[in-house]
Order: sequence, then structure tokens, then C-alpha cells
Amino acid sequence: MSTRDERWPQGTPNWVDLASPDVPTTVDFYQALFGWDVVDTGPETGNYRMCLLHNREVGGIGALQSAGAPSAWTTYLATDDVEATCAAVTANGGTVVAPPMDVADQGRLAVAQDPTGASFGLWEARTMIGMSIANEPGAVVWNEQISSDPEKARGFYGAVFGYGFAAMAGEPAYWTITPPGGQESVGGLGTWQGALEGVGPHWMTYFLVENVDDAVATAEGAGGTTVRAAAETPFGRMAVIADPTGAVFTVMSAPSPQ
Repeated sequence: MSTRDERWPQGTPNWVDLASPDVPTTVDFYQALFGWDVVDTGPETGNYRMCLLHNREVGGIGALQSAGAPSAWTTYLATDDVEATCAAVTANGGTVVAPPMDVADQGRLAVAQDPTGASFGLWEARTMIGMSIANEPGAVVWNEQISSDPEKARGFYGAVFGYGFAAMAGEPAYWTITPPGGQESVGGLGTWQGALEGVGPHWMTYFLVENVDDAVATAEGAGGTTVRAAAETPFGRMAVIADPTGAVFTVMSAPSPQ
């Protein structure tokens, strides 16, 4: 089990959450799909739901803050100083959509948009580090930024977070992301490859599952739809799913030893 109790390094995806127009339906769907325990944190936090796997935080579900906005998963990137990172976002052509704010004693967050139009969050941890479990079935295993202008995206994220980028062999216009001083990639960045209809620039959240085909069947039975059918890749079998409110995410299984 890949668990963590220390703060995530600067620039690492450290949290995901979903803004939904129908929180009860959304909770039921993800409980059926991933077996999460979902805890309502109370009215003082807007009844934000914490999603737990093996009693550890894997993500969150909250209500949409703007009527008519699309339901979507948000990837948060770790920051040691959310104000300084927001200043860097603005200085490098991005937009701060929601300025830094305290979340009780748990940390500080902000929401931004990069120059290609992809939204992402920032999380400066205090008592809550973000995800305390990852890379396990039912938990986040990968995050990637997808747009039609990867050169602009690389320039932005490299300036704001100091990322290094490595072109992935056999994958046109796709790069892995490594934070400064890091030795392992923490995510990816790429251009359109059979773009999802109606989905603009975005950060995609990938969840690990034991069996992709079983996960697709469960998702469809719980009210979701298949956006991209399950297919084998060099990195494992993958499928893209939309939940009952339209939020899109990817499920993947690890590649076989062969």
C-alpha cells in the first residue's frame, strides 16, 4: 500500500477533488466504483465530502460554486507558499481564478488557470497533506495536463514550478514532468491525441483499478458512460469514463509483467 504522512514536495500533484451539481448522486457513483468511504465534513466547510480508502484520504467531493459550471475533477499541485506561487502564475501568463484562502487549520488553497486554458488547484499543506494514499486500486495513479499548445504549457509550468520535462519515447508530443531536485516523474503534459469531444484544455485524473473492463461495467451500471472504450497501451489498459454529472476521468490497470 502506497501511503504517505509527510507533505508532498513542491509541484507534485497532492490532491484531487470534484465539483458536482448533484453531490448525493456523485457520492453514490464513486462509492460503487471505487469502494470509498465518504465522510461529510459538516456545514462549516460547505458539507465538503472527504473520500477515504483504507481510512486514508484519496480525494474530495464538493458542490459546484457557480450555477451552470461544468462538473469536473481538479488536480491540485503542492506549493510551499501559495501566495508566491500565485504571483508566479500571474507573472507567467496564467490567471488566479480563486485567490489564496485558509481551509480551517488544514492548509491554504487557490485555483488558477494556465495560459492554455487548463484549470488546476494549489494546496499549501498544514495539518492535512492532501492525498495520504496513492498508486493503489481506487486511488489516484497519474495526473496530466492536456492542451493544444504544449510548448506554451511547458514554458508556464517550467517557470512557475521549475519542472523538468522529458519526451516520452514512442509517444508524440508527450512529456513527463519532474520537479526540481526530483528523480521520478510526477505527472505528464501533452497535446491532443484524439481529443475528447467537448472537453477543452484540462488536467486529467487517472485512478488505478484492478480490472479496467470490470470498472467500466460497474461505472455504466451506476449511471456513468464510457467516453473512450477500454484499450491496451504500453502503460496498462485504460478507459475514459464520465460520471452521471459529466465529470470525466480515466481508469487504468497496471501493465502485465510481459
